[in-house]
Amino acid sequence: MPVQSAAADVDVDLRQLFASLARNWLRIVLVTLVVAGLAFAFAWLATPQYKAVAKLEIGPRESVFTRPAGTTIDDKPATDEEAVATEVQIISSPDILKKVAADLNLEKLPEFDEALKMSALSRALVLVGLKSDPFDIPPEERVLNAMHDKLNVYGVEKSRVIAVEFSSKDPKLAAQVADAIAQAYLASKGNAKKESNTAATGFLGPEITDLQNRVKEAEAKVAAYRAQSDLLMGGNNSVLATQQLSELSTELSRVRANRAAAEATADSVRKALQNGGTLDSVPEVLSSELIQRLLERQVELRTNIADLSTTLLDNHPRIRALKSQLADLNGQIRNEAQKILKGLATQAQTANAREDQLVAEVNTLKAASARAGEQQVELDALQRDANAQRQQLESYMASYREAASRADRNYLPVDARLLSKVQVPTEPYFPKIGPITGAAAAASLLLMAIGTLLKELFSGRAMRPAAGARFEPIQQVAMPVTRTEPAVAETEAEESHDWVADHRIGQGAATATVVAEPAEPAEVEAPRSWQSRLGEIDVDKAAEKLIASGAARAIFVSPEGDEAAATAVLVAREVSDAGLRVLLLDLTASGAASRPMLDSGLFPGITNLLASEAQFSDVIHPDLYSDAHVIPVGTADPVRAMRAADRLPIIMQSLTTAYDLVVVECGPADAQGISRLAGDGTEVFLSMLEADDEVTQAAVKLIENGYPDVTLVTPVGHEPGNPLPGRRSAA
Repeated sequence: MPVQSAAADVDVDLRQLFASLARNWLRIVLVTLVVAGLAFAFAWLATPQYKAVAKLEIGPRESVFTRPAGTTIDDKPATDEEAVATEVQIISSPDILKKVAADLNLEKLPEFDEALKMSALSRALVLVGLKSDPFDIPPEERVLNAMHDKLNVYGVEKSRVIAVEFSSKDPKLAAQVADAIAQAYLASKGNAKKESNTAATGFLGPEITDLQNRVKEAEAKVAAYRAQSDLLMGGNNSVLATQQLSELSTELSRVRANRAAAEATADSVRKALQNGGTLDSVPEVLSSELIQRLLERQVELRTNIADLSTTLLDNHPRIRALKSQLADLNGQIRNEAQKILKGLATQAQTANAREDQLVAEVNTLKAASARAGEQQVELDALQRDANAQRQQLESYMASYREAASRADRNYLPVDARLLSKVQVPTEPYFPKIGPITGAAAAASLLLMAIGTLLKELFSGRAMRPAAGARFEPIQQVAMPVTRTEPAVAETEAEESHDWVADHRIGQGAATATVVAEPAEPAEVEAPRSWQSRLGEIDVDKAAEKLIASGAARAIFVSPEGDEAAATAVLVAREVSDAGLRVLLLDLTASGAASRPMLDSGLFPGITNLLASEAQFSDVIHPDLYSDAHVIPVGTADPVRAMRAADRLPIIMQSLTTAYDLVVVECGPADAQGISRLAGDGTEVFLSMLEADDEVTQAAVKLIENGYPDVTLVTPVGHEPGNPLPGRRSAA
């Protein structure tokens, strides 16, 4: 049965496609001229429409002199895009349009009421039901619908200006309606302010009266509670009990300090008297005038004794008399010190008694102050309520006076103004003969050109054979009866000596052509079979076999090393050119299969994926010379990656799910090495450059170890097709 390529076998011939425009230029030009003529006639005969524009500025109009007291311009709501959009809806509201229609008597004009002057064609359409009867709609609604169709209100971008556009056959009428709508909008804003001001005064009047009564009641409650609780106020606006407590606390502190000082002084005098020490260091003793005179007499006697001791002996009557006077004098000093000590003790007792009295008074005032504090809290609450109501009353009275004065003077500024007076339009905005005619001509020309190109494309005249569609159907031939494996091995050994190798070097890569020379000439002319275990096939035949069999995996073993790895690359590109989704997985040690497809060996690949250093999206790269994808060897540590070699079956299953065909280049691997890669729909190929014993032994080992359908394939003599547009040619 024939095997066809899955790729598209035709391309679009752009030269032939666009040449169809030149062949049909007369028809294109005639249609364009007819359409342009019809557009010109329509524009020439159409009724001209004039458009008048009125512009309104939205914003506060209150001045600093008339603004209510206590308010600023910041208190006004910001005029943002939402506020402008709201005003646009107000301007185009039915209430304003009804007022304008009534003021200008628009219901009497046929332009706004179709029922006033219906053409014969319109009546006929109404009779046959193709058009609604205008008499079924109220006259007022008919006028409003016509005004809505002719009115366009919008906010000018990045401004607080609203444009009111109105179109009509009559330019003066268009200007009148636009100006009337603007004036009606301003009047409605003024009326709204008047209503708001009237409502404010109506609300504030009764509220002020009620608040006045409530303020009186609140203040009366404050005065009554103060009198009932006897909360007398002292200095610093504090309760009298609290102030007295503060003063007594100060006095108590002073008395305690005096008592402590008297006790300390008495203790020091007592110690000096008991120890027989001098009293000169005690300030209270020295402060006594009597003691000071006695001390002066003591000093004088000691001086006299010292002077007489120079001429008299100690037993002299005069010296003895002076010493006796000195002893009496010391006794008098000590007696006076005892009196001072008693005075200090009495002073300490008096201070202690005063302290006890003050402590009792403080305790009494504490209880009174606590009660006064609780009463003060209640009084403060009543006072706050009275103050709050008074403040609200004052605020209401100020607002009421402001509203009343504005109503009396009729001063209610509107937060909008008319920027300029509406001008009567002098030129119609519709129809524009030149632009309409030009647009119709350009559109018809474009549509005719597109129609001509599509017609040429769908007719097939603009198609040509694709450059990559060079697979020819091949015929399957009957296979000879398969011999046992030992006989096959012997035959392969005998035939391997009859093979002749022809090496060619081309385009920077080494390739070889292998031609089998059988013993009998008849066998040379017979077509080779895919199931042949010793005969080789070329790259094209290998690609056709994979496409025809629908294989999901193609495992390539290259016993001759890196040079034979080019077979897997060529087969993958051929299948990819046929339109299948193909991925090449490079499992060689040197990256010989992926390096020609990427022009580099530094991309992350299968080792990075096995080492958990990257994901699928990081290791899959596009081939530079075809639509195939490739997973290179990678840059991770091979030893670390091989520890996760058990994940290869899972990876292969994921890849076969995403791609139509997964091509695996295994290098000089054996049957055990490719066992993890095999699965359903697997084809095993043996890459061959020269028919030597190494290739023969590798094929025999694969057959003996469970791969009897191994196919020998050689890249010798293969000439790659033209590269895809935008891609380089693989050299």
